[in-house]
Amino acid sequence: MKLALFDLDHTLLPLDSDFSWGQFTVDIGWRDAVTHTQTNEAFYAQYCAGTLNIADHVRFSTEALREQGMPAAHAAHERFMRDVIRPAIRPVALDLVAQYRQAGYATLLVTATNAFVTRPIAEAFGMDELIAIDLAVDASGTPTGEIHGTPSFREGKVARVEQWLSERSLSWADVKHSVFYSDSMNDLPLLERVHEPVATNPDARLLDIATQRGWRILNLFE
Repeated sequence: MKLALFDLDHTLLPLDSDFSWGQFTVDIGWRDAVTHTQTNEAFYAQYCAGTLNIADHVRFSTEALREQGMPAAHAAHERFMRDVIRPAIRPVALDLVAQYRQAGYATLLVTATNAFVTRPIAEAFGMDELIAIDLAVDASGTPTGEIHGTPSFREGKVARVEQWLSERSLSWADVKHSVFYSDSMNDLPLLERVHEPVATNPDARLLDIATQRGWRILNLFE
């Protein structure tokens, strides 16, 4: 097996889908503009600094889903895809994923954004699989605000890829070649685990490490 793993936000997309979804809920009147935007920006700053408490963030980011219900949330997400995400998908990013798929790699989107937000995006990129933060849900299918299982965040991305392999009776030893594209220092554990790490549109800290270690650096949107 050969694996092509991709982070999403600021890697394949020139934006943060989780942050953008939050702002979209403000735009459609689901969230208070001032308080939500301030909190959303604070969580994003924590993510960039490597200090994010992922459980707290998931509780915050799923508040609108819990209040509005899933039928309304899915309808809003269709608008989000049409108005925000699809215009941001660049041909160069689609081509990158397609090249690996055509070369016989299993293509996996491995993201710390929750699966509600990212599953339609993974489908838009033609990914074979999505590894994202799974949301715990109640009997009606509405998110509770908690995380189900291991969050695909930092070291959790490695654990979730290993879980995905194990579910197929495979291990890293069965992977002939693996590549991971990411922009973020938060993804260092998985970048260090694969055969070929690619610092993609890297943040300053990841750029320094990639330069020191001789990793490939890709500025996808230039």
